[in-house]
Amino acid sequence: MNLLYANDQRGEYPPSWYAATATPLASYPPLKGAQRTDVCVIGAGYTGLSAALHLAEAGRSVILLEAQRVGFGASGRNGGQLGSGQRMEQDALERLVGAPEAAKLWDLAEDAKTLVKDLAARFDIDCHLKPGVAWTASTDADVRHMHSYAAHLEKNYGYDQIETLDHAALQAVCPSPDYRGGILDMGAAHLHPLNFALGLARAAAAAGVRIFERSAVHHIEEGAPASVRTDAGHVTADHVILACNGYLGGLNRRVAARVMPINNFIAATEPLGDGVKDVLPRDVAVADSRFVVNYFRLSHDGRLLFGGGESYGYRFPSDICAKVRKPMSVVFPHLKDVRIDYAWGGTLGITMKRLPFLSRLAPNILSASGYSGHGVGTATHAGQLMARAVQGDGDGFDTMAALPSQPFPGGPAMRSPLLVLAMSWYALRDRLGV
Repeated sequence: MNLLYANDQRGEYPPSWYAATATPLASYPPLKGAQRTDVCVIGAGYTGLSAALHLAEAGRSVILLEAQRVGFGASGRNGGQLGSGQRMEQDALERLVGAPEAAKLWDLAEDAKTLVKDLAARFDIDCHLKPGVAWTASTDADVRHMHSYAAHLEKNYGYDQIETLDHAALQAVCPSPDYRGGILDMGAAHLHPLNFALGLARAAAAAGVRIFERSAVHHIEEGAPASVRTDAGHVTADHVILACNGYLGGLNRRVAARVMPINNFIAATEPLGDGVKDVLPRDVAVADSRFVVNYFRLSHDGRLLFGGGESYGYRFPSDICAKVRKPMSVVFPHLKDVRIDYAWGGTLGITMKRLPFLSRLAPNILSASGYSGHGVGTATHAGQLMARAVQGDGDGFDTMAALPSQPFPGGPAMRSPLLVLAMSWYALRDRLGV
């Protein structure tokens, strides 16, 4: 089954609050016939849009192919959190790759946050970008870990934008009975993810990128030049960039072995009015310390946007509202009967170590994906790094590509069942507070 069409109507955005409130963007035509370009980018999420924009600004001719609509995948459906660092914490990275390489990765992650903020400002993208992401803990051990981690970042990386929160201080940020403390990172941010993607598309098109929607790629023929084929046309290109993430399908076996698609779900409540003070007195985003993370923030019209629950098959559950309401009612018991106006799912790509997978698949074919829930900044930055690599500056790309990666055990047939077992175990640990 093709994940591009397993849960969504062809050529239509999901019925999300994001789609309902996005600044409209006229559709682009499908690819027809033969085309020639310097670079063909496959996938119009943050990665592909950023790569295409930066290449066009550098003077390259670019064709961007999207199987559905611009921002259709995880880029237009996610929790909208622009977090600091990599998906793996810095002290763990230090143990994995050594302190010098970990420092490079921290700097690249800081560049990623800056890039998103700069792009939103430079192109006047109306994505409601606001500062602040809190990381909350449900156990005293997790509170101690977070406070220690904040001290580690300040001591070793000079990062002083994190406020440590004891129970009382956290209640002033997020008055949930489930949380005992945490940290608040004011260098991180949150935004309307689909509007950010659509804004990047407008900027890319204005820079000269030729965008084709409803143009699913079914074959890439390696060579110099390479050939990229859809049902109705093909593109001959000196360079190809794969930016498909969880929707890659069978386009490349090496990437597919290391990046597994999983589903995640978000619900938007009715507008809460004065009730926002009982949910988020400060307009910041929140992610908690559970292995199966709950994440949430306020919309600009006063709704709670709450993400929680994962699935590992192709299909979304029949009742997404119930899927999300269950963890939301744990975090905010007083909202157990709140009306939910929108509920949607999306597919993202994860890796074994929750680190992105960047790779040179051939001398003129680059790929980036597997952001593991940390893609707003990392994916946008990966697109820029690939654009630079195409132009001969591969330093940042090569640093990311050197991260350890390994295929999921058992190949595609076994990776989902094995992950289900692992996630069930961690979910049990979450419930027991271990």
